Amino acid sequence: MKIAKMESFFVKPRWHFLKITTDDGLVGWGEPIVEGRARTVAMAVKEFEPVLIGQNPLEVERLWTEMYRGTFYRGGPVMVSAVSGIDQALWDIKGKYHNTPVYKLLGGPTRSRVRTYAHMRGETLDEQIAYAKKAVEDGFDVFKTGPSGGAVRPLETPKFIDECVERIGRIRDALPRHVDLALDFHGRFTPANSIRLIRELEQFNLMFVEEPAQCENVDVMVTIARSTCIPIATGERLFTRWGFREILEKQAASILQPDLCHAGGITEVRKIAAMAEVYYAQVAPHNPLGPISLAAGLQVAGSVPNFLCQEQVSLGEGYLKEPFKIKDGHLDLPEKPGLGIEVDEDYVKEMAYPGDWDSPRLYNDDGSFTEW
Repeated sequence: MKIAKMESFFVKPRWHFLKITTDDGLVGWGEPIVEGRARTVAMAVKEFEPVLIGQNPLEVERLWTEMYRGTFYRGGPVMVSAVSGIDQALWDIKGKYHNTPVYKLLGGPTRSRVRTYAHMRGETLDEQIAYAKKAVEDGFDVFKTGPSGGAVRPLETPKFIDECVERIGRIRDALPRHVDLALDFHGRFTPANSIRLIRELEQFNLMFVEEPAQCENVDVMVTIARSTCIPIATGERLFTRWGFREILEKQAASILQPDLCHAGGITEVRKIAAMAEVYYAQVAPHNPLGPISLAAGLQVAGSVPNFLCQEQVSLGEGYLKEPFKIKDGHLDLPEKPGLGIEVDEDYVKEMAYPGDWDSPRLYNDDGSFTEW
C-alpha cells in the first residue's frame, strides 16, 4: 500500500482539511492548520508531497521523523502544523487498515469516555450564564471563559480587577458546585497583571488558568505558577516535545494543552503526554478547531493515563455523517476504525471558502496594539 494522493480543502468557518488517499482506496483525514494562515500551511503540506507520495502510510513514525528532521530548520507553527495534520491522516489510514480505533493501536483504552468542556457563548454576561445553565442541563460539567472581554492594558486599574472578579463571581454563583470553571487569559496579560488578578480569583476554586502570560519566557510562567494555588495551564502555542520540555522541567504549568493540529499530531502529543506523566502533569488537549481535530484528540485521550479534559467547539454537525454526541458531559470513545469518523465530502465542498480568515486585531484605548 502506498500514498497516492493528497488533497486540501479550505472549510468554513476557518478550517483546513487534508484528505490522503492510498493506491488501494483507503482514505485518511487530518486537520493541518494555523489559525489565520490556512493557505500557508496548505502550501507546506504540498511541499511534503515529494517526501510522502509513494510511501507506505503505515510507517507513521518513520514518515513523521523524515518530515520533521528532513527540513534542516526544525519546528515552528507552520511546518509542525503541516506535519500534525498529515500525521492525523496517516493514523486514520493505519486504524482503518487494521480495522480498529487508533487508541487501541496506542495501547488503549485507558478510559471508556472522555470528559469534555464547553465555551460560554453569548454577547453579554447574562447570555453566557443562560447558555451555561442550559448546557449543564445537557450534561456539561466544565466550562471555559475569559476574565474579561477586549483589550487589556499592560497594567490595569483597580476598577478593571474589580470588574473581572465580579464577572467570575456571578458565573460561579450561577453554576452548581459540581461544575468546574476554567479561565483563559489568552496571553493578553502581563505577568504583573496576571498575578494581581489571579490572587483575587483564588476564592472561586478555578479548575485552571490558561495562558496567564505568553509562554516564550518560561521563567516568567514559573513565577506566576508559584504565586498561586490555582493550577496553571499552557501549551496551545508550543510545538513538539522539545517545546514542552522546559515547561515541565521548571514546573511552569501543571496542565499541558498541546494542540493536535499544531504540536505534532497524534504521534507527538502521545509522547508529550508521556513526558508530562513523569512530572505528575495532566493533559487537556487544546482544540478551538474542527471535528477532525476533536477526533484525533479523543484517540489520545483514550490511550494516555494522565488525560484531564478535552476542549471542543464543534461536534461535527454537517461535516461528519455521524456527529459526536455529548452524554453527561462526556464523549464516548469511538469504536469505528481509524479516527472513528466519516467526513461528508459534499458538505465540506459546500462549506468551501478561500482560506483567507485572519486573526482579529485588538488595540488599547491609546491606540497601541495588544494581544488578541
